[in-house]
Amino acid sequence: MLPNFKTLPSMVQEHTLTVSLEEFGLSKYEACAYVALISKGNISASELAYYADIPRTKVYPILLKLEKKKLVIISKSKPIMCTAISPEDAFDNIIHEQIEKVNAMNTLITNLKHVSEDSKKQQGSEEKRYFHLNANNVLNQLKKMIESSKSTIQIMTDPWGLNLLAECKEQLLSVLRRDLDVKIIVPFNQAGSESFKIIPDGAKIRMCDNVQNCFIFDQTELLIINSYNGKGAIFSSTEVLGDNQSNFFSHVWKNSQKTNSLADMNKTEAQEICRIINVINQNGLGYILGSSFVSKNTDTELLRLLEKNGISFKSKNLEDVIEVIDTVLQITCAGHASFDSNNKNITIESKLNNGSSLPWVAVVDEFLHKQGYKTRKVLHNHSQKGEKVHIKLIQK
Repeated sequence: MLPNFKTLPSMVQEHTLTVSLEEFGLSKYEACAYVALISKGNISASELAYYADIPRTKVYPILLKLEKKKLVIISKSKPIMCTAISPEDAFDNIIHEQIEKVNAMNTLITNLKHVSEDSKKQQGSEEKRYFHLNANNVLNQLKKMIESSKSTIQIMTDPWGLNLLAECKEQLLSVLRRDLDVKIIVPFNQAGSESFKIIPDGAKIRMCDNVQNCFIFDQTELLIINSYNGKGAIFSSTEVLGDNQSNFFSHVWKNSQKTNSLADMNKTEAQEICRIINVINQNGLGYILGSSFVSKNTDTELLRLLEKNGISFKSKNLEDVIEVIDTVLQITCAGHASFDSNNKNITIESKLNNGSSLPWVAVVDEFLHKQGYKTRKVLHNHSQKGEKVHIKLIQK
C-alpha cells in the first residue's frame, strides 16, 4: 500500500511534486520554482532562488518561462516579487488534456471490441482473445514484441509511450539492422525532447496531434497502452483488427509532418518550429482573409498572429527568418527557402502545387516590410514540379 501523501516529510512531498510536474512538461528548475512558490507564497526572486535551490543567474529566466506558461505572476516593483497561480487555475488545461486522452483510449478500446464482436458473428470465424498486462510488465513485453517483428513496425505514441519506446533503443537498433520498416508518429510537443532524440537513425518519425499508444507489429499483432494507468493489452494474430489499425496508421502517417529537419535542433528550437506550423496551419488562412476585409494594408498581419501565440520574430534578422521558413517548408511540403544576397532575391518553393507555400511567403513578405523593404513577388506554378515564389527586395 502506498503511504498517504500528507504523512510524508515535507522534503519528500516537495520532491514528489517536483518529479510529477516534470512529467507534465516542466523543466527541473521550473518545477522546483513552482513548488517553492506554492509553499512559500509571495516572495522575492532572490528568496525563490534560495528556497528552490536555483542558481541566481537562472532564476529570472525561469520566472519568465513560468509567467509565459501562466503559472506565476511577476510584479513590476523592485525587488521583483513573484506569486504562484493557484494549481486549479494553472493546470486546468492540462487536466482537460488528460481527460481527452482517457476518453480517446476508451473510444479506441470500444472500437476494438466492436471489431472483435463482429468477427465472432461471422459463420466459421475463429475466436480471438486479448491479454491484459499490468503496468510493470508493459515495457518488457514491448521489447519482446519489437525483437520478434519480421517485417514492419508501426507506432503511434503520446509522451508516455514515447518515453517507453526510448527505453527500447537496443531492440529498435536490432530490427533496423535487419532492415525492418519502422515508422513512428509522435506528438508535436515531443519534438526535440530527450526521448525523441534517443530514437535511433533509420526509424522514420513524423508528427501529429496524437492521444493514443498503439503499436502494430507485422500488421497482425497489436499492443495498446493506456498512459493514464500504464496498463496494456495485447491482441495477437488478429488479421482483421491488424489490417484495420494498420490502414488507420497509414492514413495518419500520410497527413503527418516530417521531422528530418528537426533532428539537430534542441527542444526549444524544435518546439518553436512546431508551434509556428500549428499556428499558421490552423489559423493563418482565416487571419489573412480577416485582415483583407478590415484593413487596406496589404500586410496579412501573420506576424501579429504568431506574437499572440507567444512567437516573436522581432529579435531575428533576415537570415534567421529564412532559416526558420526553410525548416518549416521542409516539414510541411518538402520545400525550401533561400536568400541570394547579391541579387537581393528570396526564393520560396514547394514540391506540392497546392498553395502550401503561400502562407510562408506572406510571413516573409510582412517581415521584410517591417524591416523597411518594398517587395515584388513572382509566382511560378508547375503541375508536376510544384510551385516557386521569388521575392525581390527593393530598399525604400
